[in-house]
Amino acid sequence: MSGIRILCDTNVLIHLLNNNTDVIEFLNGKQVYISAITELEFYRKPILTSKEIKIIDTLIESCYIVDLTQPIKQLVKQLSRKYKLKLPDVIIAASALYSDIPLVTFDNDFSDIEELNLVLLKL
Repeated sequence: MSGIRILCDTNVLIHLLNNNTDVIEFLNGKQVYISAITELEFYRKPILTSKEIKIIDTLIESCYIVDLTQPIKQLVKQLSRKYKLKLPDVIIAASALYSDIPLVTFDNDFSDIEELNLVLLKL
C-alpha cells in the first residue's frame, strides 16, 4: 500500500465488505490502519462461516494493525475521563491520536474529540 495513511473505524470496513463503491473509491491508494479493537470486533458475530472468516482474515491482513500499547492505554485513560464514549471507540480514537493518523468513520460520536483529526464520511 502507498499514499495517505488513515485509520479506519470498524464501520468503514463493514461498508467496504458490503461493496460500498464510495468507500472502495475513498480507500483506493491509501495505507489503511486499524486499531487492534477493530480487528477483534470483526470476529464477535456469533456465527461466522468459514467463508466469512476467510474474507475477514484477508481484509485484516491487508491493513496495518495498531496494537494496544502502554502509551495508547494512557491516552485511553485521558480520553475516557474527558469524553463520554464507548470503550471500543475511545481505544480507536486513542490509536489514531497516538499514531498521528486521521480517523475515518461514519460515526458522528467521534466529532466531540477535539484533539482528533477526523474524516467523517456520510452515507
